[in-house]
Amino acid sequence: MSLDNIISEAVAKAVKELYGVDAAPSSITPQTTRKDFEGNLTIVVFPWVKAARKAPEAVGKEIGDWLVENEPAVDRYNVVKGFLNLVIEPTFWSSVLQHILETKDYGTVNSTEESPLVMIEYSSPNTNKPLHLGHVRNILLGDSLSRILGACGNRVVRTNIVNDRGIHICKSMLAWQKWGDGVTPEKAGKKGDHLIGDFYVLFDKHFKAEVKELMEKGMSEDEAKNASPLMAEAREMLRRWEARDPEIRSLWEMMNSWVYAGFDETYDRMGVGFDKIYYESSTYLKGKEKVLEGLEKGLMYRKDDGSVWADLTSDGLDHKLLLRSDGTSVYMTQDIGTAQMRFADYPIDRMIYVVGNEQNYHFQVLSLLLDRLGFQWGKDLVHFSYGMVELPEGKMKSREGTVVDADDLMDEMVTTARTVSSERGQLEGASEEEVKDITEMVGLGALKYFLLKVDPRKNMTFNPKESIDFNGNTGPFIQYTHARIRSVLRKAADEGFTTGEFITVAPGEREIALIQRLADYPSTVAEAGNSLSPALIANYVYELAKEYNQFYHDCSILKESDESKRSLRLALSETTARTIASAMGLLGIRVPDRM
Repeated sequence: MSLDNIISEAVAKAVKELYGVDAAPSSITPQTTRKDFEGNLTIVVFPWVKAARKAPEAVGKEIGDWLVENEPAVDRYNVVKGFLNLVIEPTFWSSVLQHILETKDYGTVNSTEESPLVMIEYSSPNTNKPLHLGHVRNILLGDSLSRILGACGNRVVRTNIVNDRGIHICKSMLAWQKWGDGVTPEKAGKKGDHLIGDFYVLFDKHFKAEVKELMEKGMSEDEAKNASPLMAEAREMLRRWEARDPEIRSLWEMMNSWVYAGFDETYDRMGVGFDKIYYESSTYLKGKEKVLEGLEKGLMYRKDDGSVWADLTSDGLDHKLLLRSDGTSVYMTQDIGTAQMRFADYPIDRMIYVVGNEQNYHFQVLSLLLDRLGFQWGKDLVHFSYGMVELPEGKMKSREGTVVDADDLMDEMVTTARTVSSERGQLEGASEEEVKDITEMVGLGALKYFLLKVDPRKNMTFNPKESIDFNGNTGPFIQYTHARIRSVLRKAADEGFTTGEFITVAPGEREIALIQRLADYPSTVAEAGNSLSPALIANYVYELAKEYNQFYHDCSILKESDESKRSLRLALSETTARTIASAMGLLGIRVPDRM
């Protein structure tokens, strides 16, 4: 049993005996005592003041006296207003460390067949361009959420919806037809997703030239855009695609296959994957069927021009278009169809969509529509709304080719990691194969950690140079701490030292601080799962690494002559290394044993 649980149960017994209050231990949450007060754990006593009919200080003193007398883990206490600060008996910390050392998969909970099934959608790329920095934040958040919720005991299905149809796809296809001259990824020596992205940019270049020419002839900008012959061709291509024109479908399948091969390469390098991938080209028809079914039931209505709408004014929203007058579907229709297919494939208990905050309204509407159409989890779907990521130079635009491709970004991060590591002399004596593995680990670790340590709801600026720093709140700092610990443990093994008997040792102040930080890990994982925040894990593991480095600086390990103290410090090192690896693993980050 964890220390928090021991204290929670003891306090529950105390308030029952003292005041006749039945308090569930799970409702009593010990907090880490603030550094400006003496103590290790703090209990807020205000919930029992009314029943006790005494001042908060008096209630704190009575509970404190009861704990000192009845709970061996509590050595002494002090009361500050309504806060009971407990000092844990020093040797008890050794038993806490022993528990952590002996607990397999410490901090995580295994799922069972009865565990809730959570589906998480992330990535959701378009097949007209490569993955870029904005996708990277989405993918890393979705991947980390999947890992964290799995560690909290849920069954998790990781899913992706590929936007493989629509006018934007036709723009790339049309540009390839007009100006591609039969080029393929092999001929161009490019990944397929990058090649198709080039044609998307090329379309926009020619389209803008047409609009400019038409405006010079006296049209307004909107008139010129509507009159563009190139855009008219793209719309006609979309119409032919929806009519299943064999020529257009064949071109579409060929170009999409190039993109998928490119995406897979990028996902593999990122270390992410999916259990199930859906394609809008399949889901949009299901969505149309579901909308027409809702129309028959009177849940939607049709306008005079043939378009189909949903009236959401009773829910404080407006009217939402679901099918255009020409019968083509919109994104909302496709999302309804995707939801239907998912619900048929899996008994979903909870659905989480990882999508940027510019789509907040879309998911408000989707939730209402799914509930109206009878999906059990519709009303309670979760839109994991995250902020945008920019570079120090500002916003990125796909059409103008000013985005930072995920592949280029990863290359840059790994190159920078190699340069910085070489300058620090950390790669000396390593083989070229080891150098490649370590720099890949550090470069991608820096990227992932920098994007995940920020509260996901906030907009952020990604600075590659800051992220690769080996000091401060960065991935490389934490990775280096893990490598340092593993180096200590290798030297200990070479000298024949082990984590022997230490249960009777009273740890010092620095050691207790580190044990307490380790003891916080399970509750941190649980809180990160409840609040859907990988940032909590990132900042926890940073604080843990900092705490270990303070311990390493202040406490001798291998030169400690007292065998029991040395054993305790080796056990502290082993459990810290494991916990760092576990926490970083929840962020999708590997940690090296050598650096």
